[in-house]
Amino acid sequence: MTTTRMKSPLLRNGCALLASSVAVVAMIAGCAATPTQESTGEYLDNSMITAKVKTALINDENLRAGNISVATYKGKVQLSGFAASETDKRRAEVIAKDVEGVKSVTNGIEVKGK
Repeated sequence: MTTTRMKSPLLRNGCALLASSVAVVAMIAGCAATPTQESTGEYLDNSMITAKVKTALINDENLRAGNISVATYKGKVQLSGFAASETDKRRAEVIAKDVEGVKSVTNGIEVKGK
């Protein structure tokens, strides 16, 4: 009977220690998210920025934006695709920079014929 009483507190303490260890590991794993992951809110914000940039590019009468792609991560916009001229390439970058929420623009647009 004494042996049973001795095991019970040890068993409870062991389970408590195990549970707290699991909780600590889970917290550390949650805090150590890789920089390529984004929260749901960030994903939605980036999607909105991408949509606004695409719309602004398409609405510009002087720019043929059909061959320009837009991607956004953490407010940083990446332009890619093709433009008819260096002027169009620069114009796309200026348009993207003017969109609300854009932190920076990387212009990877290639000029056709170069």
